Amino acid sequence: MSTGHDNTTPVHVIGGGLAGSEAAWQLAEAGHAVVLHEMRPHVATEAHETDGLAEMVCSNSFRSDDAENNAVGVLHEEMRRGGSLIMRSADKAKLPAGGALAVDRNLFSQYVTEAIENHPLITLDRAEVVGLPPAEWTSVIVATGPLTSPALSSAIAELSGENDLAFFDAIAPIIHRDSVDMDTAWFQSRYDKAGPGGTGADYLNCPMDKAQYDAFIDALLTAEVTEFKEWEKNTPYFDGCLPIEVMAARGRETLRHGPMKPVGLTNAHKPDEKAWAIVQLRQDNALGTLWNMVGFQTKMKYGAQVEVLRSIPGLQHAEFARLGGIHRNTFLNSPKLLDRELRMKADPRLRFAGQITGVEGYVESAAMGLLAGRFAAAEREGRTLPAPPSTTAFGSLLDHITGGHIAGEARDSKTFQPMNVNFGLFPEIETPKERNGKRLKGKEKTRARKQDLAARALRDFDAWLMPDRAEAAE
Repeated sequence: MSTGHDNTTPVHVIGGGLAGSEAAWQLAEAGHAVVLHEMRPHVATEAHETDGLAEMVCSNSFRSDDAENNAVGVLHEEMRRGGSLIMRSADKAKLPAGGALAVDRNLFSQYVTEAIENHPLITLDRAEVVGLPPAEWTSVIVATGPLTSPALSSAIAELSGENDLAFFDAIAPIIHRDSVDMDTAWFQSRYDKAGPGGTGADYLNCPMDKAQYDAFIDALLTAEVTEFKEWEKNTPYFDGCLPIEVMAARGRETLRHGPMKPVGLTNAHKPDEKAWAIVQLRQDNALGTLWNMVGFQTKMKYGAQVEVLRSIPGLQHAEFARLGGIHRNTFLNSPKLLDRELRMKADPRLRFAGQITGVEGYVESAAMGLLAGRFAAAEREGRTLPAPPSTTAFGSLLDHITGGHIAGEARDSKTFQPMNVNFGLFPEIETPKERNGKRLKGKEKTRARKQDLAARALRDFDAWLMPDRAEAAE
């Protein structure tokens, strides 16, 4: 560790995704020189389509933006308070999406790329880092994401003595809006909820009756799917991003109680008829010309996708801007390999951030980039930055991936799996039995607990960000 502020030797950040871009931004904003290495467009990946930084591949949604009742909304707010480039760009590129924060993915990437390219302390290097970084790079953040190049992945595995862990991620199709049959589909958010920039009518809804749903499930179960290579066959799926045909195979009603649930929606064309299932589409670009199928990740072959998805009422003439797909996602056995500052125990000059650490989701990945950047900046300044409290969204995620909340030895590779942020990761809180003179029970008690967890998280995060101000307030 240096004994003073070192801005002569840059910190190297490998990977220009959400986590890498955020890490580079945090370092530069703290006054440190950064070289951000991004191999695209010179080296392509299985999932990316552009050379833009922070390209969103699977979806255009950061999920719920509700900072009072939802854990991911709390993480959004903590990131905003932490000066996040990713959240600033998302807020600028937001689209109507009910209670969710969805963005025009091209504008979002453009905002991030421009901010990085225009920062005087950041150098963007468009080249692949093959294998382990050279020894003269004394501070490195590896944020190479779910598609870490084989050469770097193998080098990390050899250094750590661990085999890579992996699961499959699937991508949902995107449809041209003008090909949707509006005599069948209608605009409405679930329960008419208006979110960031929304009106309460932010989703396109395609209804199915029971016979149509049953026929759709039959088609899914018999559709041609992508065959895995021999070495991929034992790779599990991440439960938060299951292909629709895998969900259907788990039970005929699974989709109807998942992404196709009909609750909170009324058919504008037939208000007296209750739909058996409903497919939702969410706006994907600012022009409103592209819409993605919510929760419709798939590994069906392209021809089968077109045939099966056009059987959905309202999508019989659908034209696809992008069909769904599947890719292998690599992550570390972080509880065993990383310390509380996201450094590799076998080589502490290397920090890791993003999905490779074992968090799942755009905002969670960016959050680990923010932390890694701040940890690296503090180290350059000759100080130690304490980890965020476990009561915060940041702290709960850090606990999950480093095993900080588990007594004794950290979990091994048989039990560690990627995780989205959720209130189940937060330490418990005692919720009053009554509020405003009313006894709490059932859903009201659950809601009150979430609100108390959220309020505590934001208070504790503010104290972590500004310890001097927190001490003065006491």
